[in-house]
Amino acid sequence: MFPWFVGMKWQRLLLVFSMFLVALFTGPFHVGAQPPPEQHHISATSTTTATHNAHGEHGRDGWEGSAEGKAYSEFNHHLAGFFDTLIGLAELGHALEYPLPFWTRLVLPAALGTMGAYLFIWSDHDAWPIGTLSFVESFFGGDREILEHKFYGLLATLMAVVEALRRTGRLHHPAWAAPLVFSILIAGLLLFVHSHGDHPGTAKIEFHHAVLGTVSIAAALSKGIASWFPGASPRTVKRWEVAWAASVILFGLLLLAYSE
Repeated sequence: MFPWFVGMKWQRLLLVFSMFLVALFTGPFHVGAQPPPEQHHISATSTTTATHNAHGEHGRDGWEGSAEGKAYSEFNHHLAGFFDTLIGLAELGHALEYPLPFWTRLVLPAALGTMGAYLFIWSDHDAWPIGTLSFVESFFGGDREILEHKFYGLLATLMAVVEALRRTGRLHHPAWAAPLVFSILIAGLLLFVHSHGDHPGTAKIEFHHAVLGTVSIAAALSKGIASWFPGASPRTVKRWEVAWAASVILFGLLLLAYSE
């Protein structure tokens, strides 16, 4: 089905592809990695209100839509896309029944765990634990964007733990595929309503997120059918596993192409 893929050494393909992605996106990665500018000093009487609304109203500190804000957001999306693409390549190799080392089965939980931790901590420059907002202000301040990013981080971490246990033989029942399938499905549905606030590129971002949501739903359905299709032949399961892997790769490439 994919002779060009099967004919290549897996490790070599992965190395070449990784080097290509790093070279292609060095610019966005480098710019996005720059730390955000220091917050200006705010008087004691306005500190609580300003820090509480800085993210929610998007404009008090000029972050949303600024060059620094765009670079920070794009870096986060590109980093997630890089890991998603690596996951998809590993899953595709196994779907095609290519002889791979056992450790490649752990690419998915390792990458998801890394992304989950990164999202939870660094997804928003002004939120806890790296920003000026406290834990209470970040989680109970009513900023939907912060809450969604933290929720995505927790979902990715949950998937990583369960998939690590599944792939090392500690969980055997097919029902344990549910956290991965339903987490991806929920995350995909949330992408249709995910907001970047009062951003000058809102329409473009929302369209991109809608496409991401569609691909995410396709990935979840493909993995669910491959895991639970009653009486499916090995060939049918293989096709759905390939569809799952292809959807993950497409999702990663879309994230790598993200711009504001």
